[in-house]
Amino acid sequence: MAQIKVTQTSSLIDRPRRQHLIMESLGIRGIGKSKVHETSPTIMGMVRKVMHLVKVENL
Repeated sequence: MAQIKVTQTSSLIDRPRRQHLIMESLGIRGIGKSKVHETSPTIMGMVRKVMHLVKVENL
């Protein structure tokens, strides 16, 4: 399967709790931190919910 690299680019301050939980589920814990995930509908759905906070790269 394809892989994506998700990097946090914006702060979670003043964001809804749901977005905090999604970022935690993705394993990202700070601006500039990255995590590589296998592409799946679940991961892509989570990324779509926080697209304004992250940068996504295909590997």
